[in-house]
Amino acid sequence: MREPSPRVATDFDAIIIGAGVSGLYQLYRLRELGLATRVFESGSNVGGTWYWNRYPGARFDSESWTYGYSFSQELLDEWDWEEHFAGQPETERYLNYVADKFDLRRDIRFRTTVTAAHYQEDSRSWKIMLDDGTSCTARFLVTAIGVLSASVLPRIPGIESFQGQSCHTHNWPKEPVSFDGKRVAVIGTGATGIQAITEIAKTAGHLTVFQRTAQWSAPLHNARVTPEEMREIRRNYAEIFARCQETLGCFIHTADPRSVFEVTEEEREAFWEQRYGEPGFGIWMGNFRDVLVDREANRLMSDYLARKIRQRVKDPAVAEKLVPRTHGFGTRRVPLESGYFEVYNQPNVKLVDLAETPIERITPAGIRTSDADYEFDMIVYATGFDAITGAFDRIDFRGVGGTSLKDKWADGPVTLLGILVDGFPNFLMVMGPHAGLGNFPRAVEYTSDWVTALIRHARDNGITRVDATPEAAKAWTDHVIETNEGLLFTEVDSWMTGINRNLEGKQVRRVMRYSGGHPAFRQHCEAISAGGYRELSMA
Repeated sequence: MREPSPRVATDFDAIIIGAGVSGLYQLYRLRELGLATRVFESGSNVGGTWYWNRYPGARFDSESWTYGYSFSQELLDEWDWEEHFAGQPETERYLNYVADKFDLRRDIRFRTTVTAAHYQEDSRSWKIMLDDGTSCTARFLVTAIGVLSASVLPRIPGIESFQGQSCHTHNWPKEPVSFDGKRVAVIGTGATGIQAITEIAKTAGHLTVFQRTAQWSAPLHNARVTPEEMREIRRNYAEIFARCQETLGCFIHTADPRSVFEVTEEEREAFWEQRYGEPGFGIWMGNFRDVLVDREANRLMSDYLARKIRQRVKDPAVAEKLVPRTHGFGTRRVPLESGYFEVYNQPNVKLVDLAETPIERITPAGIRTSDADYEFDMIVYATGFDAITGAFDRIDFRGVGGTSLKDKWADGPVTLLGILVDGFPNFLMVMGPHAGLGNFPRAVEYTSDWVTALIRHARDNGITRVDATPEAAKAWTDHVIETNEGLLFTEVDSWMTGINRNLEGKQVRRVMRYSGGHPAFRQHCEAISAGGYRELSMA
């Protein structure tokens, strides 16, 4: 065994930032190693995404029984899912149940925000600064800060002048919010906006939707999980999780091996009707193999969904505004909806197309566009996130020689496996940039297990400094870029390509995720660990 050097005491063996899906599981795993671990969480409870995003209609689009943790048979045996696609309250209850069952809270410090983390070369440790002015040290620093956790308000003048109630969907109040009889505005029609709009329209006195970009959206087809279904799910958990490991996105859905052009028009239409009528992401992840790479195949699929929108929305002029013109189906993450398009048939709902009449400013009474002044009691900002790297940018991470992570990534992230960053020793990311996105907990469990194995290797061999080599980080980043070539989504402005029109410096497309699929991702990870971590510098 290698002798540890230098021998400098730290407050903790490891510090984890974030107590969401990733942080809870990583804490569980590091505890198994017997490591003194502390989690810092800015919220007042566990849950991460499912703690903060309490807006009406919030729910995930993975099947519930594929989304829960798989590591504990007891947990699988005890927990009954209520819906096939659980809403925020159910998911938050689940994560609280996990925290209680495994006594995780005793190692979590809530209402605490990490403001900075600086690597200390002399002690081979990290110094973590907190918002209360205190600090602590740890050998290893693990980020579990989420892909969509840094919320962004639009760059509209006058936001602070509005005299009614307003909030971003990410920072939704814990206390109940009533829309009864109120004039409500929702700005944004992405996945969050679609969910919130559908619910708010049910009770609002009047709802005005301000749409900048129309989205391709398909039915969720959610339903309650019956006791019989839950028993069947429980019997099949091993098969379900094995299936998730086989697919590119860790969902139960996989692409049809046929091309759009290998079937007749009638067969193609029947196949799309089947997918449109099924629950979940089958229409996106289980479509013909060339829909996301061939322009003509994508156009045909987009035309099919455009017809669906026109069938569901009674006013032809409104329907045309809801048909996307700037991107093809599936080139952005596809929102799943439960009656969204029918909302625009309601007399209490109005759609404002910002491509025609852009917002000029927020006023004390409401919103001013280029052609009208609107008065509101409430404004809801469903304007998304500074995705993937945004949460990293909001913490002052500094590596060897005081190098800023934000500066290092100014031209786009450079990582090894989306887990390590060269020049930032003992810094490990769970679901960082260049990781494979998809069914989140499935990817989280694998990545956290890999991180845990690396830390175990370091501990057992007396290693106190673990870093990616620059050559390995560049090679992985180049490979990530290559896996995105030929995919139509790379040509579209979206959070998946690093674009955010509400932020300065986020107007250039970057490769932010690995698109080679999770089976290939795991092969790369396992090759590195099986090869003795030659791509890492260890001391």
